[in-house]
Amino acid sequence: MPTGPDAPVEHIILDENVKAEGHDYYSIGAFKVSPNNKLVAYAEDTKGDEIYTVYVIDSASGQYVGQPLKGITSDIEWAGDDHLVYITMDSILRPDKVWLHKLGSDQSSDACLYHEKDDTFSLGLQASESKKYLFVGSGSKNTSFIFYLDTSKQNKELAVLTPRVYGIDTTASHRGNHFFITRRSDEFYNSELVACPLDNVAETTVLLPHRESVKIQDIQLFDNHIAVYERENGLPKVTVYRLPAIGETIGQLQGGRTIDFIDPTYAVDPEESQFHSTVLRFHYSSMRTPPSVYDYDMDSGESVLKKIKPVLGGYDASNYVTERKWAAAADGTQIPMSILYRKDLVKLDGSDPLLLYGYGSYEICIDPSFRGSRFSLVDRGFIYVIAHIRGGGEMGRKWYEDGKLLKKKNTFTDFVDCAEHLIQNKYCSKEKLCVNGRSAGGLLMGAVLNMRPDLFKAAVAGVPFVDVVTTMLDPTIPLTTAEWEEWGDPRKEEYYYYMKSYSPVDNVAAQEYPNILVTAGLNDPRVMYSEPAKYVAKLRELKTDGNLLLFKCELGAGHFSKSGRFEKLQEDAFTYAFILKALGMTPKLASL
Repeated sequence: MPTGPDAPVEHIILDENVKAEGHDYYSIGAFKVSPNNKLVAYAEDTKGDEIYTVYVIDSASGQYVGQPLKGITSDIEWAGDDHLVYITMDSILRPDKVWLHKLGSDQSSDACLYHEKDDTFSLGLQASESKKYLFVGSGSKNTSFIFYLDTSKQNKELAVLTPRVYGIDTTASHRGNHFFITRRSDEFYNSELVACPLDNVAETTVLLPHRESVKIQDIQLFDNHIAVYERENGLPKVTVYRLPAIGETIGQLQGGRTIDFIDPTYAVDPEESQFHSTVLRFHYSSMRTPPSVYDYDMDSGESVLKKIKPVLGGYDASNYVTERKWAAAADGTQIPMSILYRKDLVKLDGSDPLLLYGYGSYEICIDPSFRGSRFSLVDRGFIYVIAHIRGGGEMGRKWYEDGKLLKKKNTFTDFVDCAEHLIQNKYCSKEKLCVNGRSAGGLLMGAVLNMRPDLFKAAVAGVPFVDVVTTMLDPTIPLTTAEWEEWGDPRKEEYYYYMKSYSPVDNVAAQEYPNILVTAGLNDPRVMYSEPAKYVAKLRELKTDGNLLLFKCELGAGHFSKSGRFEKLQEDAFTYAFILKALGMTPKLASL
């Protein structure tokens, strides 16, 4: 875009700050531009309950086009310039129906393209980088299959791309005369990449075979290249391959070039790139490197920094150290940890305060990305650590499998082992060790506090999933049916007793606990506010100490807390103030 005095006047299509006026909560979950660049469809949530209303506006005038689509998910895509495809939810907020909407028509006349009736499966929607196909995926925690829709055809119907086979998990994209499919199974647990012709989707060619040490995370397709986002030894990597010309025979990928990154531990994610370009755009950061956008020339192998997010207050990355360390679990498994501290403030003699964060569920990778508010603690001498425990996906699919169902307790013991490793190696002491986790990470907090309350000085459990058995026994509330493949179905005796042995509410005991802050959101559809409220009530009834126990419920928000930038900073400030108070590090107020 041109800059300087000759640059065109900025044209604002949608001002989220203006839209948010008058709302306690406001979030835009999707912003999709039509193929002809004339229209924009955006999805807004004004409660935090993740139920969206979609509006279409003229990108030039800002005028609304047609009537809004109500009560849907944020999964929307254009199917040509005059049709939208969207997904609605059932009574338990499971995405179960995909619809085709013609602009200008009433929502009640929209055509249902597919209805997923199995309540352990949910629908998702994705457009190919070529913008020629839409993919509708139906998936559970270990199985997914795909339909596709050709957006150029007048008759917009779904066709089967990959069949529904239990234990087979697929995602797809498109280039030229081929679909590209990543496919995972028990045999190929870290996924393989295959291609199939558009006119014979059953005929697959392996492009990247399964590898025990490398997990295929994502792919990004271009006219002449493919970028493969992978994980090896717990770290993300990006490998770029040149593809044969469209129409030529395609075979196993060879001669890939892997992009180099500078930090010992970091996060890298795809950015919006142009399909017909030779430039791959990606987002990079580490715990000390601010969010940065790079353009990588896939032909020359050169990276160009296009943008780095400014950090106010005289921030200097050279003042900080990031490290990668490993803790030994009880069974000998090595658990990676990402560590950040300010080198001129810490002593590394056991006297430093430390905040340890963990999650460990759903195969989610908690990569060590940058977060500015974190330095409020680090600049006070804190060491900040992420424990990449089992149940997440950092070390590949088996890392996840070894921390779910009847192996879930590995998640909790891994976290305890990381904490003890940090103490033994003089990063902190029990009197200076604080812990934090949200959602399934809040379950982690509740479990380790019951197991080892002596190990921590303070704990923050955000929107915690702590009433595991009761919730998983009730299929009428959101998420339960889809979660049976993650936690187990407690209607079966084996799972019931295993889940009950770690469920935080069911294991609160008459013992001393550290200082604890528990948060909730009144409109939370994922963890109902009643769960953390019940947990706090049980703690208040049974705990034998006089330490802090605070319960904070946001009355105008959901699972992801408040929506405003400053409101989120205030929330971080509240959390950090609690931690500082628990450690006796708050300044004394001068008496009047």
